[in-house]
Amino acid sequence: MNIRNFSIIAHIDHGKSTLADRLLEITGTVSKEKMQPQLLDSLALERERGITIKLAPVRLNYTLNAIPYTLNLIDTPGHVDFSYEVSRALAAVEGAILLVDANQGIQAQTLAHGLAAMEQNLTLIPVINKIDLPNVDIANAKKQLVETFGFLDSEIMLVSGKTGEGVSELLEAIITKIPAPKQEADKPLKALIFDSFFDSFKGVIAQVRIVEGQTPPEQSQIIFLGTNASGHILETGFFAPQLTLNKGLKSGEIGYIATGIKEPDKVQVGDTITSTSEVEDALHLGGVIEPLPGYREVKPMVYVGLFPIDQDEFHEIKESLERFRLTDPAFTYELEHSDALGAGFRCGFLGLLHAEVVQERLSTEFNADLIATTPSVEYMVGDETVISPAQLPQGENLPAGRQGIKDLKEPWVKLRIFVPQTYIGPVMELVQDKRGKFLNMTHFGTQVEMLYEMPLADMVTNFYDKLKSASSGFASLDWEFLEFREVDAVRVDILVGGEKVDALSTIVVREKAQNFGRNIVEKLKEVLPRQNFVIAIQAAIGGTIIARESISPFRKDVLMHGSKVVGGGDITRKKKLLEKQKKGKKKMKMVGRVEIPQEAFLSILKS
Repeated sequence: MNIRNFSIIAHIDHGKSTLADRLLEITGTVSKEKMQPQLLDSLALERERGITIKLAPVRLNYTLNAIPYTLNLIDTPGHVDFSYEVSRALAAVEGAILLVDANQGIQAQTLAHGLAAMEQNLTLIPVINKIDLPNVDIANAKKQLVETFGFLDSEIMLVSGKTGEGVSELLEAIITKIPAPKQEADKPLKALIFDSFFDSFKGVIAQVRIVEGQTPPEQSQIIFLGTNASGHILETGFFAPQLTLNKGLKSGEIGYIATGIKEPDKVQVGDTITSTSEVEDALHLGGVIEPLPGYREVKPMVYVGLFPIDQDEFHEIKESLERFRLTDPAFTYELEHSDALGAGFRCGFLGLLHAEVVQERLSTEFNADLIATTPSVEYMVGDETVISPAQLPQGENLPAGRQGIKDLKEPWVKLRIFVPQTYIGPVMELVQDKRGKFLNMTHFGTQVEMLYEMPLADMVTNFYDKLKSASSGFASLDWEFLEFREVDAVRVDILVGGEKVDALSTIVVREKAQNFGRNIVEKLKEVLPRQNFVIAIQAAIGGTIIARESISPFRKDVLMHGSKVVGGGDITRKKKLLEKQKKGKKKMKMVGRVEIPQEAFLSILKS
């Protein structure tokens, strides 16, 4: 078969999307007039932030030695929070380009993704990118690839995704080194869903790799072996990179199937699609069609409560979350109720960047106005799992008779940090401050790999930002879950005007609780609007107040500017001011007699 399926894997900012641009350009998939930087990063947020968030498939056509080839490329993200996207892309291909920045060498995600590809027995092509930059250290990057992955020096290719140098040779290597998919078109249809999205006319559109068989004609009935849901093939096609119709997909190809299903939860990533007629034939012969091995069940590590600012929009937002989950299967949600914020959702994410990106996407793509609560991690109390601080008991008697939470266990992770040797000291100091335990250190030329164990709760509170600051932006990290370990922690509750705001409750290690409470009340004093009465802001552990601030009263009238009343001119001027005030008040939540703006919750998030 003249088909090659491959992916590009690398650490964030090593040039995956730029290399994909050159591949699109050289193969003529996209004309020069329509070409734009990071073409496969189709989300507005991806362009705004300059990072890849979603995997992106595209079909390239290339002729080598007068033989036409079909190359199916899946571009992937590089940040640790989006590693689930990478794992799904790797399951749909036979090979991968392992890309390394000529200046930075091997980083945390280079290693993580490279090892994941080797575990799946994929053919790896080592490539050093950005060779056009001045003062690049190609020799060191080569040495790292040889020592870490065992590549031969002669295997390593040099390219520039920006100028296109070496990209034609890379295309030839893809064809000659990556094996063709197995030809099994005569078997019953088995299509692996590696991603999906929703179309209001065509229903759920499943992005698939055809592992066996071929798609039946349009309007044929199909069945999903995992959920037992059924749909119809409305159309099939491939990505060029826009959706392009064709007359069917065969074994070894990557494309899409429009299913006509309007209920998003019936189509799940990792499920297997087959045709209903083939299932009936198999049953008639006394057999069954076995589903393809899917993906490991992804486990959220960070939980954030998301609540509609306007409770009337609850059902619309619930539908939005259902549809959004189609495009991001690593995102989870369940219903939650807060005394302060009303009905909402407890949402699970793979990390803080993932949480931030999802909130922005929900806001821009689905117009969902949401308030986010303090991020938390999963805890164990006895044998029970708890994902919201408000659910944890408080004030139980501990052996020493102190206030706290009995039999509490917190998640620990194994950290792998890559950093230049000059920043070892500041990084060690930072990790120790976050309760990290040193395991090992390995040198890779000028780079050092540091292994630590660390509580996840400390890692999700702006650790990544502080690590970047301590290393002048050079450090990179990867992490994996280890186990639950006992912890002496307390639940710090926040009271505003004497009313407990359950959405601001946080689990804190006992020794840091006093400082944490003091910081929170000081931050809230800055962001809460003044009222006509004194507002007391308190932090408490059980019945004990550990910190307090007060906001002095004053009378606020939007029609007063300084000491002058807005009087002269048209009445519309007054109306505009009052409307502006009304819009601002919409984004506030009433707790007792106090209005809490969205900024208050954001300030806690950033702490």
